[in-house]
Parts: sequence; C-alpha cells; structure tokens
Amino acid sequence: MGVTDAPDWAVHLPPGTARSDVDLLAGGSLPGAWTAAWRSDGKRVVLSTLDGDRVSAAEVEERSAAAARGYAAAGLGAGDRLLMSAGASVDLIVAYVGALRAGLTVVPANNAYTAAELTALVEAAGPKLAVLDDPARLAGATIPVTTPSLASLRAARTARAVELDGARAYDTALIIYTSGTTGRPKGVPLSHGNLLASAHAVRLAWRWEADDNLALCLPLFHVHGLGVGLHGTLVAGATATVIPRFEPEAVAQAVAQAGATMLFGVPTMYHRLAESPCLGELAGLRLAVSGSAPLPAELHEAVREGSGQVVLERYGMTETVMLVSNPYDGDRRPGTVGFPLPGVEVRLAPREGGTAEIQVRGPNVIAGYLDNPTATAEAYTSDGWFRTGDLGSLDDDGYLRISGRAKELIITGGYNVYPREVEEVVRSHPGVADCAVAGLESAKWGETVVAFVVPEAAVDAGPLLSELDDWCSERLVAYKRPREWRIVDAIPRNALGKILRHELTP
Repeated sequence: MGVTDAPDWAVHLPPGTARSDVDLLAGGSLPGAWTAAWRSDGKRVVLSTLDGDRVSAAEVEERSAAAARGYAAAGLGAGDRLLMSAGASVDLIVAYVGALRAGLTVVPANNAYTAAELTALVEAAGPKLAVLDDPARLAGATIPVTTPSLASLRAARTARAVELDGARAYDTALIIYTSGTTGRPKGVPLSHGNLLASAHAVRLAWRWEADDNLALCLPLFHVHGLGVGLHGTLVAGATATVIPRFEPEAVAQAVAQAGATMLFGVPTMYHRLAESPCLGELAGLRLAVSGSAPLPAELHEAVREGSGQVVLERYGMTETVMLVSNPYDGDRRPGTVGFPLPGVEVRLAPREGGTAEIQVRGPNVIAGYLDNPTATAEAYTSDGWFRTGDLGSLDDDGYLRISGRAKELIITGGYNVYPREVEEVVRSHPGVADCAVAGLESAKWGETVVAFVVPEAAVDAGPLLSELDDWCSERLVAYKRPREWRIVDAIPRNALGKILRHELTP
C-alpha cells in the first residue's frame, strides 16, 4: 500500500474564487491583517458582550495601541514573552491584541491552573510579565504581574512610544504548551504566518464575512478559541460576542438578542445544548462548528433534529492550527472531518498492520518544537511532512475519517483495537453517560481492552455491566470487546474535552 493523497483544498473555495486568488498571508502578520480590516470601517462593532458592551474597530485599535505602550513602559520589547491566564473578556482581548501589536510573544495558560502549574510554566517559558485575572495565583513570582485591564501599567503607558505592527510572518506570536493527552507537554511556537494562514483558510472555507457575529464561548488559551475564533473574527473584520463561560442559556441569548450567526464548540458543549431547552435557538445560526474532539454521530443527529442545524465538524492540532473541514456547501458527513483546508496538503502514510498515519504540510504547520530538537526530528518525515500521530482513512468521496491516535492503539492477541470505536459503542448504551477505553498490560494477550464507564444515573454496577457485555457482543467482534470494566465518577478530560488517557489507571 502506497501513500494516499487527500483531495485538493480548492474544493473549499467560494464560487468564483480561483486558487490564484488565494493569499493566505495577506496582511503579512496578524496585526497587519487586523488593522487593515479595522481601518476599512472604524465604526463597525468588533467586540460585544451579553451585558450590552459594544466596542468598535476604532476603539479596539486605540485601546490596543495604548496597551502596547504600557508593555513598552514596563520594559518589554519585541520578541519578549508575556504570560496570559485569565477568563475571556474584552479587557483580555485588548491586552492580547496589544501584545501582538507590540511584537511580543504570548504564552497563554489555562485560567484554572494552580499556582504550582503557573510557576512551572513561568520557569519553562521565561516570560517577563504575567497578565492574570488574580495576581495572587502567582504569589511570590519572580516576574511582575498585572491584570487584564493593565491597571498597573496605565499610568506610564501614555508616555512611552512604541513601534506598532512591526511583526513579520516568521516571528513567533504564540507559544502554546500541548495538552499532554499522549505524554509530556511540549512547547509549540506558532508564527504569525502559521496563524494568519489558518485564519484566512477558515475565513474562505466557512464563508466568514464582516457581517457575521461569532458567539465566542471557548476559552482563550487554546488554538480553538484563540487561534480560530478570535483570530478568524478579526481577520474577517467581523464581530465576536464574548461569553466568559459556556452555558446553553448564554448561547441562546447570544443568538436571540445579540444576533450571533456562528458558534464554535466542542462536543461536550453540543451535548449540553442537546439536553437543554435552548437547543432550538441554534436554528438562528448560519454555521455551527465542532472540533477538538470527535463528535459522536448520535449527537450530530440530535442537534440536527432539535434545531435543524447540521454541525460542521473539522480537524486541527495545536502544531498545525486548522487542517481539514467538512464543506460549507455540500454534504457534512457525521464521523468524518472532510477535506483539506485552503493551503493544506494531507496524505495517508501506510503503517504496519494495515493502518495509515495522517501527515500534513502547509503554511499553517510549525517549523519545530521549542528547544526540543529530539521531538522536532521525530515529528517530521525525511521529506518534510508533519506526523500528526493520528490514524485515518478516506472514504470513496475523499472525506477523511479519523480512526484514532497511533499511541492510543491497543494491540490484543495480535489484533489492533482503536479506543474511539469501542467508546462510541459503549456510549450509545442508554445507561452510559460517558466512557473511555484504554489498554491494560497482559502477559497472555499483550494488552486487554478496559472500559471506564460513567453511568447515566446511580445504578447497581452488576446488572449494568452485564448489559454492557451483551450490548458490545452484539456490536463488536470479540477481540474489540472490553474484557474488564471500571465504574468511575468522571472521565479525565482537558478543558476542550479531550480524554486524558494517561490519567486512566486500570
């Protein structure tokens, strides 16, 4: 079996747009693209909140320039690193935009991190300043700390001149530490060019226009909310309604009252919407997108039945931002992630056992990991393709289907078992609220399949597990069925819903 190429990315282009018309680096840098959009219509609302705040493009430009002067007054210059860890707000976005306009490199961090976790990140990344929602989270820190309002910088920031928007495509905009779902986190340096190319790609593929309004309820410390939601909004010259914390009622309000036309979410969010009386409000959206974890086919159908909204599923990674998407125009197939986005090339490289790894290249892909030549060498093929570590296949029409991660693969009795496939079967049982599958070392089988199950309600474990044995016997070949079961209170997941398999303890 040889390498298989996915379809060409031109399938995503809007009608009348030729490949030669596509410039994924238009603007030269993120601030270059953003300021061009703002200056075309300074009165357009760029940021809004459910409390009624409305911030125009001209105001964002002015406030972010003032933030950049504040950083300069604090002694930061182009290339210096800035730690940011706070909940989504207009102030945080202005502080972030100001940092990039000043040429700084932002290190975003989960706003739920403990002091120990933040301290470790400071030691690893070496920022010169931290922007935190609560400075006490870094009590005793060796670096200065301010809040998203930049109040401690305000007195000095008007007196300091600073060069704005001087970053180039190859300069590092973000350093994001990977979620660690398959091992030890690594620093991922994303350049302005990486992020700009991906923002333009989804702008084209999803027909993102200036009159769109994104209900932005994703956290702003990950590429989903930050690199896709916020960056895409600013590149398109559109509006983001900033929702600090996801709640179905907040999404419904954003659609019904704020006029949101787009929603980006993770499967957990769509699950909560599907269980709420707010699901019907999604009918008012132009586009609903899901990513960061697989969207179960039954949830895809539940959202469609309850709102008429056919969720568009896509695929990306921290190291590559956005890679593949179901089409805006055309069949959005549950269980698949569609076709390569503009500028992205995808191929399936054969592996032992009849599987194939998804490999990619394009202007959105990082050049290497931060200060980690070993990880960098392992991540790229000899001919320059990035190894995603994900396994996949193409259906007859070229849609990409992800079957699992190479490192999640369970080999039992010489057979390959992909946890996602087993999890989908177990989750489809009405008595199961959540499930994760892992391999347990076995002298006889190499590994055995173990299922960790969160029951839908308080139940007697014995009868439920007996039912699940029968359920899987009807739906899975013998070697794929769990040989052992664990009842647990919750499945360990990161903030974007990905299973932290290394935290499962059979």
